[in-house]
Amino acid sequence: MIHLASNSSTRALLLKKFGIDFIQKSPYYDEEQITTTIAKDFVYKASKGKLESAIDEFGLDIPLLCADTVISSQDGTILRKAKNIDDARRILKIQSGSTISIISSLHYRSKSLAFSDISATNYHFDKFEENDLEEYLQSGLWRDKAGGCMVEGFCKKYIKSVDGYESTAMGLQVEVLLPWIGR
Repeated sequence: MIHLASNSSTRALLLKKFGIDFIQKSPYYDEEQITTTIAKDFVYKASKGKLESAIDEFGLDIPLLCADTVISSQDGTILRKAKNIDDARRILKIQSGSTISIISSLHYRSKSLAFSDISATNYHFDKFEENDLEEYLQSGLWRDKAGGCMVEGFCKKYIKSVDGYESTAMGLQVEVLLPWIGR
């Protein structure tokens, strides 16, 4: 049994898919305090900060698992959650016809083990069709999603190729975690 210290339903689905028993409750942590513009640094600091908050809030009676994910454009710009529909449009247009890296950082901590990992999955996209993009934006499904979309959702039909684990892109590189939790 582990404690998934995240509100992500996608991370919960991944743990279920891999047969890992868990409870889920997120600690309070303000990511806005992170000032770096380097994607790998950002996810590392966010997941590490969540871990430290989770240890303070929940303790280590049940091993803790914390994670964070960001999207990095080809020029290295971090594509965070869109603030509004115009920001979502801007972020999605950066990804259209481009290559992005979805970078996930995880921290696992028990009383006897500490494990951290940063992994990336690269997606190469065709150009998004304008009408399809506008329909997606109007749906509101881009809300609360890093980069404005999920690769298993809107972006899926535009994927030309992928390098890396799909689980990393979904926010938790479970395949990397399994050996460390004895699976």
